[in-house]
Amino acid sequence: MIAVNARFLTQPITGVQRFALEISRGLQLLCNKNEIKFFAPHNILQEAEANEFDVEIIGSHTGHLWEQFDLPQHLKKKGSPLLLNFCNTAPVFYSNKISTLHDITYIRFPKTYSIAFRLFYQAIIPRVLKSSKHVFTVSEFSKKEICNYYHLLDEKITVVHNAVNDSFHPQSNEKLTKENYLLAVSSVKESKNFEMIVKAFEGVSKEMGNLKLFIVGDLKSGSFSSINLDTLTSNPKIKLLGRVSDAELVELYSNAIAFLFPSLYEGFGIPVLEAQACHCPVIASNAASMPEVLANSADLVHPHNIDDWIQAIYNLVKNTEHRNQLIESGIRNISRFSWNQSANKVFNNIIEGMQK
Repeated sequence: MIAVNARFLTQPITGVQRFALEISRGLQLLCNKNEIKFFAPHNILQEAEANEFDVEIIGSHTGHLWEQFDLPQHLKKKGSPLLLNFCNTAPVFYSNKISTLHDITYIRFPKTYSIAFRLFYQAIIPRVLKSSKHVFTVSEFSKKEICNYYHLLDEKITVVHNAVNDSFHPQSNEKLTKENYLLAVSSVKESKNFEMIVKAFEGVSKEMGNLKLFIVGDLKSGSFSSINLDTLTSNPKIKLLGRVSDAELVELYSNAIAFLFPSLYEGFGIPVLEAQACHCPVIASNAASMPEVLANSADLVHPHNIDDWIQAIYNLVKNTEHRNQLIESGIRNISRFSWNQSANKVFNNIIEGMQK
């Protein structure tokens, strides 16, 4: 039996949880039902997905306590099967496991997270990596970062890319098209370079009075440091949409003039692929994993150069031919990534590990 740490079903879906969901779906198709079992604590948020995976609820705790104590204790009673962990953390005192570390943002941009979060990750991640049989990460960039910082051998880490699921495809909405807007999906984290979006938009909107900026994302998450949002809420050209459903996000991508992604540090950056799948041209920073993920399919801009951001936005809005070229190159780019391909890579890695 292969066991899956399905604690991710108790969490809101961000990129990390999306990876866990899609890889789990792929593995479920590749394995017989009796060969793979999903275990979670009782505080499930993603109930439809829990039913999809036929999750077994175990233990009395939740969160990290469940992961560190309830889960390994239960598995040891089941003969200590191989445990797959897809969301950075894993039970330290359970050695028959494969873990996933998406990036080391908590090291490179510590102010992104609360002190408690940082201290916990700094304490637990080295122990998780050391006690894991193998480690997955989502890009060559992240692999290099993890290997260099934690002094891991190259062969201990396998890159398994993120992708975008089939629900992301062009969806017209006449009302949204008339809004004439740029789109950003962000949160107020140090690494997300959120303020660059606002500054660049303000610079462009001086010459384009009818242009708007829509921002999707949790801007007031208690886990992260925040900034004063009063200046944003008072600007009628900026609309803060908060969290939205995937269906709403698809329409927002599909009808935007461009998608802005100025992040300073990403292990992968799924939103850029989501935008491209919806035929939305992308302007992104040239930092971290973005050149690897986007190649030549987007306008890549230095994350701290406000003039370059303003010029890139202006060029894309005004130059229809360039915009169409980015849409076409984006469509070609997303074909490089597939959840099925990534799930197969995980599966083959598991089989190889079991045969050693």
